[in-house]
Amino acid sequence: METTKTEGTLREAAGSVKETIGSLAGDVGMQLEGKASELRGKAQQLCADATDLARDAMSSRPLAVLASATAIGFVIGALWARNRDTDM
Repeated sequence: METTKTEGTLREAAGSVKETIGSLAGDVGMQLEGKASELRGKAQQLCADATDLARDAMSSRPLAVLASATAIGFVIGALWARNRDTDM
């Protein structure tokens, strides 16, 4: 997962540079593209961190993670069933 986090860091830096160049050139489109790329890089880093946390939790407490996943699935199923009942 380290490569994904590294890619996110590089994407964030490139986006920041692109945003700065767009600001200096007065190109609003380039500024927006740079900001979007920067935010995408941050999101990719957060996703890599969340994946690492989930992997660590699964290896240290597999039954707790299984119970949590089951509870989340039950809640999603209950909400989905409730939504289907109100549509009819």
